[in-house]
Amino acid sequence: MNHEIEEIRQRRFAAANRIVVKLGTSTVAGAGGAICAERIEPIARSIALLKRKGRQVVLVSSGAVGLGAGRLGLPRARLNDLVVRQACAAVGQTLLMKAYEQIFAAHEVKIAQVLLTEEDFGDRRRYQNLRSTMEKLLKFGVLPIVNENDTVSTAELEYLNESNRRIFGDNDRLAALVMSKLEADALVLLTDVDGVLRRSDQGQPTKVDISALDEQVEVIPFVEEITPELRALASGPSAGGRGGMLSKVDAAQIAMRAGGLAVIASGKRPDTLDRIFAGEQVGTVFFSSSRMDGKRRWIAYAASVRGSVVVNAGARDAILLGKASLLVSGIIRVEGDFDSLEVISIQDANGHELARGMANCSSREAAALINGAPAGSQIDGKVAPRAVVFVTRDNIVIVESGVPSNDQAVSGSAELKSVAEPDGGAARTEG
Repeated sequence: MNHEIEEIRQRRFAAANRIVVKLGTSTVAGAGGAICAERIEPIARSIALLKRKGRQVVLVSSGAVGLGAGRLGLPRARLNDLVVRQACAAVGQTLLMKAYEQIFAAHEVKIAQVLLTEEDFGDRRRYQNLRSTMEKLLKFGVLPIVNENDTVSTAELEYLNESNRRIFGDNDRLAALVMSKLEADALVLLTDVDGVLRRSDQGQPTKVDISALDEQVEVIPFVEEITPELRALASGPSAGGRGGMLSKVDAAQIAMRAGGLAVIASGKRPDTLDRIFAGEQVGTVFFSSSRMDGKRRWIAYAASVRGSVVVNAGARDAILLGKASLLVSGIIRVEGDFDSLEVISIQDANGHELARGMANCSSREAAALINGAPAGSQIDGKVAPRAVVFVTRDNIVIVESGVPSNDQAVSGSAELKSVAEPDGGAARTEG
């Protein structure tokens, strides 16, 4: 790490006022399925110290399923059943919050439980309400403790599908979305290793067998760009949690696009948080000088994709090369059901996703316009619009496959890039 980057890192962590800390299952739960107070208590002490220094902290915690399974005496093999995992989460949430209440009370820190589902991020109004609630809790000096509401939502509980692709997300992504929405300065992902690892005798990242660590393994100290090599290095699920290192790299990418810092570090070392915010080099730090605005981050990462439209070659080129809006005349067909202001996928004739955007009308209205409904006619009780802009430019986020550039952001297996407005384009709206 060069001197300039080191100064930036130290300055940014020293100035970080709002911080999101995520604890993985391997940090929260012990071998017997009970909460590991030996690891949690030092973290709670560090969080209390940060709060006494005037910093705001949000804690995102995994571990409910593991704790519930331990209390019910269920072997790991039983957790292959989704309903069993939901039942374990219901039992474990109570145990988790009871433990946190006792641990943080010793440091005079008030806590609040915040259970979220995918819909809390997918619906823009609920997404905005979430920030209002979290802002008020932080203003009251409370430590919000966030987790997926696993008893009603299956998104975080879904294991890998048959092709080993992640279905929705995990608490790493949840933490990054919370960080993005709250405009936090730093995201700290605490796990069971010291950071993103590589072999020290090779210049490029090389996948490491964590079960056979030796003196040739080193932590990658700093990441400015998420490359395909880095993602390949991080691929593969963890033993006790859901996403493994890849989900943490994806979460770090969201933090970078939000204009903040992210760090992946060990949750097993009692002084990790103290050292990070004292300016020491700890774990793998992610930093980017570019930033995607709030509404586009919501379109790219938080919103659920409700349907899709297939566009012709002219519309494809206008979007990718001309930085244009998507007109109804460029749509070949509409797939799925969606309402106006919901996020849809924009695809070419080969089914390749080009972009995501917020639709100006419903799928039924779009289909009717494509089929030649004249302006002024009635569609679902509404007058067909004369303006045929289906997605305006400021509501489009380009999706590109391949190697991400410095102004790209990654979600799943695709890279999402914020596109500059053309001269005279609509003004951007912060989320």
